[in-house]
Amino acid sequence: MPVNVAREIVALRKMTVGQLRARYTEVFGETTNAGNRDWLVKRIAWRLQANAEGDLSERARRRAAELANDADLRLSPPQPRGQTSPSPHVRVLSLPIDQERLPPPGSVITRVYKGEMLQVRVLDDAFEFEGERYRSLSAVAKAATGQHLNGLAFFRIGKEVAS
Repeated sequence: MPVNVAREIVALRKMTVGQLRARYTEVFGETTNAGNRDWLVKRIAWRLQANAEGDLSERARRRAAELANDADLRLSPPQPRGQTSPSPHVRVLSLPIDQERLPPPGSVITRVYKGEMLQVRVLDDAFEFEGERYRSLSAVAKAATGQHLNGLAFFRIGKEVAS
């Protein structure tokens, strides 16, 4: 890093947030409302270094664009922080087993898993697997595989399976 860039970066660390915002405007050509001092120092230092030593190569820019295209986008907003319990005005209901997708009580759901036939009996309010009762198909799938899985998906319920 050239000496003058290093000096400028040292000087950035001594600036106030207002001075950093002004420097940001000089370096980037646009204003910012950022109030995080560390972030401003890092961004300005990056731009100063990029101007002095050269920006990303065209190949690096293309690769970054490819990675950005392949990135998963969040489709729902994050949950509010600090809410560990429901609001006193919200009632949490215990929902019954989804009767539309599940076979009726008394039915047996079967699935071959690792060469072994798994059989689950549907009860009125639970599921029976290897003599044990489970509250959900997901719990049965976890007991059978050791992994947390969606029970409906594991037992292929509710989807047409092409043969």
